Amino acid sequence: MSIGLTNDEVASIDRPTATAAALPNRAYVDPAFLEHERTNVFGPTWVCVGTGSSIPRLGDVRPVSWLGAPLVLVRSADGRINVFHNVCRHRGSELVGAAGNAGGAIRCPYHSWTYGLEGDLRATPHVGGPGVHHLESIDPASCGLVPARSAVWLDQVFVNVSADAPPFNEFIAPLQARLDSLADPVWFDRMHADTELGTLSFAFQGNWKLCVENNLEAYHLPWVHPNLAALSPLEEHEMFFGDGFAGQITRGYDHKSITGDAFSVIDGWPGLSAEYPTLYPNLFLGLQCDHFWTRRIEPITPDRSIDVLQIYYFDERALSADMATVRAQRTEAWKEVFTEDLAVVEGMQRGRHSPAFDGGRFSEVMDATSHHFARWAAQRLGAS
Repeated sequence: MSIGLTNDEVASIDRPTATAAALPNRAYVDPAFLEHERTNVFGPTWVCVGTGSSIPRLGDVRPVSWLGAPLVLVRSADGRINVFHNVCRHRGSELVGAAGNAGGAIRCPYHSWTYGLEGDLRATPHVGGPGVHHLESIDPASCGLVPARSAVWLDQVFVNVSADAPPFNEFIAPLQARLDSLADPVWFDRMHADTELGTLSFAFQGNWKLCVENNLEAYHLPWVHPNLAALSPLEEHEMFFGDGFAGQITRGYDHKSITGDAFSVIDGWPGLSAEYPTLYPNLFLGLQCDHFWTRRIEPITPDRSIDVLQIYYFDERALSADMATVRAQRTEAWKEVFTEDLAVVEGMQRGRHSPAFDGGRFSEVMDATSHHFARWAAQRLGAS
């Protein structure tokens, strides 16, 4: 059998939701299939790999890995974020092994080749022998760090590994338009990341796509999230669809239910509503009137992934020490929800090993968003 989906499988997934098939078991358990996704799903598009708030100071560096490919986020001298392949141009050593501050330059731990924050090669000590620091055969102009095509949006750092995706502004435009319809963009320009109490990382035993599929639907709320369902009942939810994203709206979100009036509220926000778009392939957004969160899903193996949460507020006052208690309450409430989600994702992952399971069915009433993602993925997962 081919590594990707057969033409018949793609066609069956592409049917109307009521009669559509789902992705087959091997899409969740086969290492070769994940490798196929690396090339055909993640490579040709924009994937989220980190946050700008994780490198706030000039000279801050943070290594990240995307399906084994080492990258490094760098806050340059002019405040911009650069993303480079995290490998020295000399003998291929990993340059940055841990997050920290590099000062004004990045030094390779192997032979001390040194690079500026813009990736330029600045020093090659003793490269021509003791005390000889230059060789004509090694041209600094052609030996700088290799940049990864990158973009930053709402503090999220994206890369396009293949370097041939459409421009980022075209990729993000449909979702940006939806955000613009909710609130004046100036509010999102004011976001402040709670890197003290609002950053969490969850490792889970499940395929990345199962986490996406679960996040897209609200059908599971009454049974998996009883506390959340009491605040945001299932009947208050509706689905929405876009180009490269889909998600849920709840019309019953009361921001006062957990933290009262502690945090600033966006002027003109549409009533008791909240929106939860999933931007394909790997970024979840939580848009509420008094705070905002992102969740980045990082695939590691077919049955192992990482879910990284970052919470933001629209007023710097929220990050003050006297607000720590209510921020902790807000984080703990979302931690409960996401921990419940990951438990069922792990159960679905175990179920994908059953020879009796054929991929399942979609409810056209409750699962249309999950099917929207399956169609998006299937269009990219044809046979290699």
